[in-house]
Amino acid sequence: MNLKDKVVVITGASSGIGALTAQMLSKRGAVPVLVARSEDKLNETAAGIPGVFGLYICDVRDEANVQETFAQILAAHGRIDILLNNAGYGKFTAFTDMEPREFDDMMDVNYMGIVRCTKAVVPHMLERGSGQIINVASMAGKIGTAKSVAYTATKHAVLGFTNALRQEMRKTGIIISAVNPGPIATEFFKTADPSGKYEKSVARMMMTPEYVSAKIITVMEKGKEELDLPRLAGFGIRLYGLFPRLADKLTYKAMNRK
Repeated sequence: MNLKDKVVVITGASSGIGALTAQMLSKRGAVPVLVARSEDKLNETAAGIPGVFGLYICDVRDEANVQETFAQILAAHGRIDILLNNAGYGKFTAFTDMEPREFDDMMDVNYMGIVRCTKAVVPHMLERGSGQIINVASMAGKIGTAKSVAYTATKHAVLGFTNALRQEMRKTGIIISAVNPGPIATEFFKTADPSGKYEKSVARMMMTPEYVSAKIITVMEKGKEELDLPRLAGFGIRLYGLFPRLADKLTYKAMNRK
């Protein structure tokens, strides 16, 4: 797909890979539409984006807010070619130390936020007979690790949703994609791991947000349905699928550094 003039809605666009992807898309001639909760951060991000773009304050936890925001986007831009569901957060805490409400909150943003935004755009894409929805999941959605029980559960839900929806949307002209990254050097860890211990332990595996954003754009351009990042980790995921219990025992120490 040539991304020139394509309208690309990005949730969680006020920082990290959301903001960088918006910048890269603008340089390719696309029309990034930035959606996020924080108005101040969103305005800061917008200052670094050249060309034409859209800016909307929206809380993906609020159904009415999501519906209203997407209606405004469609009225202003006429169409939505691509939806990048990127909003989300994590918190690395032992199961016994995490309150049930924290499970609720994380699922509300990471999973239900994607459901709400996708519901808001699918009817439009079905009517047009084209479009792409990209859900940013995680390697955590394929392999569970200690102290990420809540986060892992949300990403498992995202992948299950994505895979099932892809089957429903076959032959409709809508591409349903999943991007499953490992650790990325972003502000994500300020909430997920305030101590900094986990971030240091996986420093060698850490990907730059520029690398991940560039790969997400490749998913848009090529219409790929799934991408694991980094590629070596993707290979490991396939081996894990063949021998899950053995892999758990052999990789326990390496995978549980939080």
